[in-house]
Amino acid sequence: MKIGDLVRYRSDYAPEKGMPTNHNGLVVDVIKKKVWRTSLMGKRVEWGKVKPEPHAVVLWHHDGSVINVPAVDLEVIDDSA
Repeated sequence: MKIGDLVRYRSDYAPEKGMPTNHNGLVVDVIKKKVWRTSLMGKRVEWGKVKPEPHAVVLWHHDGSVINVPAVDLEVIDDSA
């Protein structure tokens, strides 16, 4: 995933989290942030045990918002087909 890619939430991730799969966004930056996933790691947050992972800063077309999304939760839209 790189700046300029067109992305959407992964189709297997979006319904589970209530995210729309029909909203496309543009990656405007790629950063690294720590994420604590309570479903996998439990309720007690221990930031020292977590390494930063790639996040895309996404500009969403449907409302113009910009949010940071873990790269593993997105898929690049391939418009070459």
